[in-house]
Amino acid sequence: QVHLAEFGGGSVQNGGSLRLSCVASGYTPGEDFCMGWYREAPGKLREGVALLGSDGDASYLESVQGRFTVSEDSTKHTLFLQMNNLSPEDTATYYCAALPPPCLLAHEADPTVVRSVLEANYGYWGHGTRVTVSS
Repeated sequence: QVHLAEFGGGSVQNGGSLRLSCVASGYTPGEDFCMGWYREAPGKLREGVALLGSDGDASYLESVQGRFTVSEDSTKHTLFLQMNNLSPEDTATYYCAALPPPCLLAHEADPTVVRSVLEANYGYWGHGTRVTVSS
């Protein structure tokens, strides 16, 4: 079974930067997944933040576009999220996910869609890494 583990969360000041990583293991040869980052703020539903398509193209939540960059090292089965110019609105637990194709675009991964995915136990999810941004 696929396992995902997130690293790199922490507490930073407004305007600071963090780099998250997600290490995947347990892949079966030939399996293909749509990798991406999602976040869940306190009292809110989980939403898509930065998602990779089947060809490696990235899509972003509007509020993070221009500040966040998602990348991957496929040889190491690792996904990254570079987060710059962080604001308190970015405070959340960030999750790495591996979902079966077809791959979602960020604007399609709204909270209601993600909730349905979670309730259906669809795909694989890490346990999350907490990011706190203070003003």
